[in-house]
Parts: sequence; C-alpha cells; structure tokens
Amino acid sequence: MSSITTVGLVQMSCVPDVRANLDKALARIEEAAAKGAEIVCLQELFRSPYFCQSEDTATFDLAEPIPGPSTEAIGAVARARRVSVVASLFEKRAEGVFHNTAVLIGSDGAIGGLYRKMHIPDDPLYYEKYYFTPGDVGFRSFAAGGAQIGALVCWDQWFPEAARLTALRGAEILFYPTAIGWHPQEKAEFGAAQYDAWLTIQRSHAIANGVFVVAVNRIGLEGNLEFWGGSFVADPFGRILAQASHDREEILLVPCDRRLIGETRRNWPFLRDRRIDAYDGLLKRFLD
Repeated sequence: MSSITTVGLVQMSCVPDVRANLDKALARIEEAAAKGAEIVCLQELFRSPYFCQSEDTATFDLAEPIPGPSTEAIGAVARARRVSVVASLFEKRAEGVFHNTAVLIGSDGAIGGLYRKMHIPDDPLYYEKYYFTPGDVGFRSFAAGGAQIGALVCWDQWFPEAARLTALRGAEILFYPTAIGWHPQEKAEFGAAQYDAWLTIQRSHAIANGVFVVAVNRIGLEGNLEFWGGSFVADPFGRILAQASHDREEILLVPCDRRLIGETRRNWPFLRDRRIDAYDGLLKRFLD
C-alpha cells in the first residue's frame, strides 16, 4: 500500500440557496477526485451561509438527520468517484437536539463515522451555543484513503487537548472544517495577527503530535463577517505544504507522505516523553 495519501481541500463561498451550495460542493468533490484526491474535505457548515451570526429559531429548519439528504448525495458521488469525503453538517439528532457534525463518507459511499463538535463558542457573531449541543462521541479516528484520519471542527482547532487525543487514537491526518473570518471594522488593525494566530496554533498541533493538519475555511463576505479563506496543509514538522488565497474559491490537492510521521517522531519524540503521570491537573478547570 502506498504511503502517500492525497487530500483535497474545497474552499468556496456560499449563497442563501442551500441546494446551490450542495451542488457546488458535489461538483468540487468530483473535480478534486478526478485530479487524484483520495480524501476531500469541505468547509464547516458548507450547505449554507454561516448562520450563527444571529439567534433565530427558524434557522433550525436548516438542520437534517444523519443519514439524510446531504450524506446520500455526497455518498453517491463518493461511491462513483471512489473518494472519501469529510463533510460538516448541521445535524438534527432529535427534536431540540442539534449538533455541528463532521461526517466521514467512505469511498464506498457509506458513512464511516462521525464526530460531533466538542468546543462550542459563544462570541459576537459566533453564537453557536444557541444552535449546537456539545458533542458526546469523544475524539475519534477513522480509516480513509489508506490512512487513519481524525475530524475536528473549527473552534476545536484552538485546543491542543483535542488534537492530542485524536492523534492518540491513531489519527495521522487531522482535518479541521472551518468557518472563521474578520470583523471588517477590525481587519485593518488586527486582521494579520488574527490569521497568523490561527495558522500558528494549528501548525503547533502538527508539530506537537507529529501529524498532518488540514484546515479548510470558507471565503466571502456574509453578514458582518469576511471569511478569510487561507485553507492550508501542514506536515508533521509544521511546514506549510500548500496554502489557498484569502479571497478566491480554490481546490488544493496535496500529497501527504505518511512516512514523514515516523521520521519526525523518531527525531522529535514528544509522544515518548510525555509525563502522563503528572497531568492530572488537566482534568480541572483551573488550578488555584
């Protein structure tokens, strides 16, 4: 089996028409697969504009079950193109219980597993606690494209614990479907630093765990947010292998040679030297 897994990143804008967004995503999956992608990752909540900028009960009508219409449509393309897909969906689990969920659809078109977003923000223009119940399936690893992969979602990307636990489950590639952007009135003063912090924290996950990191963001002005794109892939030493623009729809195709994981971990054995006997404090909110 080849040590190389080629990942495809779909960075796109969204319109109010959810069917149009789904159709665009399906076409991009097909295009990425035709160019050699074995695993394609879509951005967070790709079926609609980012609706968490306000609180509106009518928005819950966007949610769907898993399995459901979107997983069926993606599954058909995945099966036809023999490609795996990481798709972020607004999941309706039950009446009154909704999740922000990343679902893995295998190259056979079947659902291979799902991850429900664990860290839920509640900040200006990111009112996600109103919509999403925190995930309850833990941090997981799935087989896809000849690799073990993990899926985390957006706000999860700021937490080293999430990356660590997913890597400890055996994940060799961490996928982060994302929706993050600038407040236009803050961009001039803080924009460069905000994007750099976002890039840096995820590169640090790659380095600390000796894994590949794939972050897929959206673009475009939606309401009061200008989504900054900049989707990228970092290798296990934190080097950027490919990076998208801030303002264009793009598909990135990036070969990830998993042999680099072993080479990196032998020279930087962070997992070996972890002091698991001394980390009890991590289970507390704060140490007084």
